[in-house]
Amino acid sequence: MIQRLFDIDSWKVATTKLDKEHKRLQESLTAIGNGYMGMRGNFEEGYSGDSHVGTYLAGVWYPDKTRVGWWKNGYPDYFGKVINATNFIGVDIFVNQHKVDTFVDEIKDFHLELDLQTGILHRHYTWVSGEIEIKFSFKRFVSVAQKELCIVEVAAEVLKGEASIQFNAKLDGNVTNEDSNYDEKFWLEMDRGLGEYSYLTTKTIPNDFEIPQFTVTIMMKNRVSDEKKGHTTDQEMLVQEQFDYQLKAGEKAKLTKLIAVVTSRDIEPNQQVAKAEELLRVAEDAGISKLEREHKIVWGKRWHKADVVIAGDPESQQGIRFNIFQLFSTYYGEDARLNVGPKGFTGEKYGGATYWDTEAYIVPMYLSVTEPEVSQQLLKYRHDQLPGALHNARQQGLKGALYPMVTFTGVECHNEWEITFEEIHRNAAIAYAIYNYTNYTGDEAYLLSDGIDVLTEISRFWADRVHYSKRNEAYMLHGVTGPNEYENNVNNNWYTNTMATWVLRYTLESLKKVSKEKLVDLQITETEKDQWQDIIAKMYYPKNQELGIFVQHDTFLDKDLRAVETLAATERPLNQHWSWDKILRSCFIKQADVLQGLYFLNNEYTIEEKKKNFEFYEPMTVHESSLSACIHAILAAEVGLEDKAVELYARTARLDLDNYNNDTEDGLHITSMSGSWLAIVQGFAGMRTYENQLQFKPFCPKGWDGYEFKISYRGRLLKIIVTKTTASVILVEGEALDLTLCGENVRVTDQVQQAI
Repeated sequence: MIQRLFDIDSWKVATTKLDKEHKRLQESLTAIGNGYMGMRGNFEEGYSGDSHVGTYLAGVWYPDKTRVGWWKNGYPDYFGKVINATNFIGVDIFVNQHKVDTFVDEIKDFHLELDLQTGILHRHYTWVSGEIEIKFSFKRFVSVAQKELCIVEVAAEVLKGEASIQFNAKLDGNVTNEDSNYDEKFWLEMDRGLGEYSYLTTKTIPNDFEIPQFTVTIMMKNRVSDEKKGHTTDQEMLVQEQFDYQLKAGEKAKLTKLIAVVTSRDIEPNQQVAKAEELLRVAEDAGISKLEREHKIVWGKRWHKADVVIAGDPESQQGIRFNIFQLFSTYYGEDARLNVGPKGFTGEKYGGATYWDTEAYIVPMYLSVTEPEVSQQLLKYRHDQLPGALHNARQQGLKGALYPMVTFTGVECHNEWEITFEEIHRNAAIAYAIYNYTNYTGDEAYLLSDGIDVLTEISRFWADRVHYSKRNEAYMLHGVTGPNEYENNVNNNWYTNTMATWVLRYTLESLKKVSKEKLVDLQITETEKDQWQDIIAKMYYPKNQELGIFVQHDTFLDKDLRAVETLAATERPLNQHWSWDKILRSCFIKQADVLQGLYFLNNEYTIEEKKKNFEFYEPMTVHESSLSACIHAILAAEVGLEDKAVELYARTARLDLDNYNNDTEDGLHITSMSGSWLAIVQGFAGMRTYENQLQFKPFCPKGWDGYEFKISYRGRLLKIIVTKTTASVILVEGEALDLTLCGENVRVTDQVQQAI
């Protein structure tokens, strides 16, 4: 059942209702970020009702304790988690000494609006008390042109009566984490300054795991409408400046709060105050108008390459733009030390760390909508963390590299055994990203340098993790959890077995291309390569010839197989209504499992194989993972189930905007947001590229009048336009290109068009 808080608009997320019952959901949906920092859509003036106040800084985290009585050898030492940082947007407002609080106060004419085109959050309402009416307006953005800057504007206009108004601009370090194991507070005050540039410096509390502590300095410069001098207050973990006004009807007051945020990831603690002050002085000299203009220019450049235009379906249009906006707000490749957290800057769930989602879902989109350097940064991130992956494998008593399910450093920091030990398929996604980048760009430079390091160590892991079954005369993988997390500790998950041998194949093929010097560095022996080849030749894959399907794992067909439609609506989502034991014993599938393999290795399977497996597994899939609907939408489109593809696209495009899984109040599903783009481009438009040949096989959904998008491809920028009857490819930038359109080989020198 969907839940919709905001109006439908092609470029905005807006509402005229303050929904107090679903305030947390509203906060998630109006979160903003710039890849360096971000925050939920909290109110600057505060809110005494149920709320999740969250401000997050990229790469700033804490190793939380996890050791419990049932500890087993090989478990991670700690659970890495993003931590809530100093709330720097706060501006308390008092009217005649009463603190303005929209949870309890009378207000009217409420309006909240996130502009997706510019990344600027606006809000206003009229506050009413007796004969007094005051319009309060708010504006906020985190600059994508200067990552350390945030700008907050708060304005008051007296409409009726007169009032004493007070603005208290603050930096509030008294914050807690909701998603914590033991402690809720993770910061200590180190320094403060009050004056022209007020600041608060905090440091993460000590930990027992030799993880460096982070130091953060946040500084503010407050500019008011009449240069009124403020008063400062001083208390633990709080820096505050107060500005007082006496206003009559028709008079206004405005506070502009410039904020600089610097962390010890980039600036040494003893240099942070000077750096923050320098940033604010430069920002002051530039002026707010210029800062905002530069911010908008950067967003404009991003949208130029990445926008998707949908005609005839405003809900879908809003959904795809919302998702692209939130993705780019989370990550745009500026820092190879960073990756894409599942919640981005919108919440604490999942710890804010890196999952396999990036390689499986983000890289395929970013290859097409950003410069190649952005995807290169994601590849570099994993290569830089290879030592951590080697450590993870050793901790399990295995050779090679086991990339983590959850990490900040490369070392596994998840705290659930079925994830840490069993969900090893994530290793294949890391390797697949290297293939995906090489296949899409045609550039083998990374593959033959750093990439082969990663592939070789992952292959060594797979070769050690399999075992040989003498009875079956085949290699097997027991005790795993596949992509379907509603089954744990299964044997011979088809997807895991298939992707393991694919990695071995791809590594062996790649090794033929590397230099002799590199082979020496890798210390690859002929015996090792022969072993890999033997595993490839003798791997066991569960299949059922009668049904014509690949079996999800050895005992899946022994379950009580039934369709999701047999479930009562009151039982879903299952993870909010059923015990974990009941879920694990059921046939219901959380997300694409076998179908994930058919998506990754798309060119290795026939349309008939894809259709039979889709029609068998999709009816049992509850899509309770945010990563599920897009893969199903792409495959449904490919096998000709267009209505099903459109249905599943709607789910992935508006998963958060319509709160499909009743969990968006915890934060957005950032890493799945690329799924809506993939569903359109790889699904509806049928984009594929194999063996240096780009192809499109599009259709137009029944409810749409048409759609268009751009892709960057090997030095070209292409625009693809699909209508009810035609498909066109326009060469926007770059040299002529040969490709396949609607089954015909064409050469694009300017524009080509084919009938659908």
